Amino acid sequence: MRISTIRTQIVALPNDEPLAGFSENPSATNPIVALRVGTDNGIEGIGVSYFGGRLTATLKRAVDELGALAIDEDPLCVEAVAAKLTAAAGGAGPGGILTMALSAIDVALWDIKGKALNLPLWKLLGGGRDRIATYASGALRRGLKLEEAVTAAGRLREKGYRQAKMQLGLPGVTSPAREVEQARLIRQAVGPEMDLMCDINQRWRVEQAIDIGRRVEDAGVGLFWLEDVTAHDDYPGLARVAAALATPIVGGEYLWGIVPFRHMIEARSVDIVMIDQVRCGGITPWLKIAGICQWSATGSRRSMFTWSGPSLMV
Repeated sequence: MRISTIRTQIVALPNDEPLAGFSENPSATNPIVALRVGTDNGIEGIGVSYFGGRLTATLKRAVDELGALAIDEDPLCVEAVAAKLTAAAGGAGPGGILTMALSAIDVALWDIKGKALNLPLWKLLGGGRDRIATYASGALRRGLKLEEAVTAAGRLREKGYRQAKMQLGLPGVTSPAREVEQARLIRQAVGPEMDLMCDINQRWRVEQAIDIGRRVEDAGVGLFWLEDVTAHDDYPGLARVAAALATPIVGGEYLWGIVPFRHMIEARSVDIVMIDQVRCGGITPWLKIAGICQWSATGSRRSMFTWSGPSLMV
């Protein structure tokens, strides 16, 4: 079997919010690059990439040009294809547009492999379990009005969700007390039994993370985790937050490629590693990062890692 065609298109996804019905900007769209990799025996693999923003057309061009280099290659030899494309890009990586483009191609090749073998991806990756927990992500964003966020939280509870994620690091004029109020009221709305995560998206300084994190703990909110509390590559700062709080600290979503995860883990910066499938470069590097996490789990407070993109706990 050989790769025969590469087709891409930009798709504008509506910025709606189907879980609870509140969107920060319902008229906006989110651009993604969709990829279809064809083979000479008729099997087609699908991949996507995003985070391009106003550079989405550039991202599409990168997928097109790298994909053209994969023509006539064996799609089942995922590592060989990735090595060829990475070498061809010279010093353009390891982060940014190159990694995002490689991710789309890598995912499409895994899709071809699964279809060729008539196996779902979870079995191709080892089949360690046949069920995983998922959480409601995107319904409790920081751009919502407080009453909207509280209403949305109640709807998630009514729909039977057992895990959900909210955001702090509120926009505009805010304060530690205002941040704690948001967390406390959302906890009341979802009830005491739901696992409630919180994403900061790097909006706090280290001192803020420790201060507000402690206040949230003292308020009895009981967060399941606190995510990306400060700059993603401030490994010592993240380690200070992790040491100061009882709440598990999550990080890794903003890291590019494989190597930074080693630095983050060695610094004991986080309790839970979150791997973004696009920024890390696809399923192939995701597996290698997961291996690093498993190898280092003995010395950490927790040995959990997550997949970011589709929000899956694995």
